Amino acid sequence: MLIRFKKSFEKIAMGLLSFMPAEKELKTLQQTIKAYETEKDWQLFLWKEEEDIIGALGVLLKENEEVEIQHVSVNPSYRQQGIGKKMVFALKDIYSNKTIIPNEHTESFFEKCRETGSSQ
Repeated sequence: MLIRFKKSFEKIAMGLLSFMPAEKELKTLQQTIKAYETEKDWQLFLWKEEEDIIGALGVLLKENEEVEIQHVSVNPSYRQQGIGKKMVFALKDIYSNKTIIPNEHTESFFEKCRETGSSQ
């Protein structure tokens, strides 16, 4: 289930985002989390299964009815199970009236999701 980020989930969100290549440095990671907390156009979602938060998906809401996926990250213990794709498909449900697009960091993953189709 895709849930909205809350301050109480900050540490786990930072841990998940740290798996993104562009977020390796602590200072950069802290700036990213701060943007998700303070910028109205930045939205961070977390993927929760049972009691565990195992994924993060961050988006930028653009003025032209586009939602740009900035971050997609899944706990390494849960990779190769379709969690990332489930997050993208759940995001499409949330923003059904907008166009979901990737950025340069998420483009290759986004293309894999397209190839699979939206039937998950």
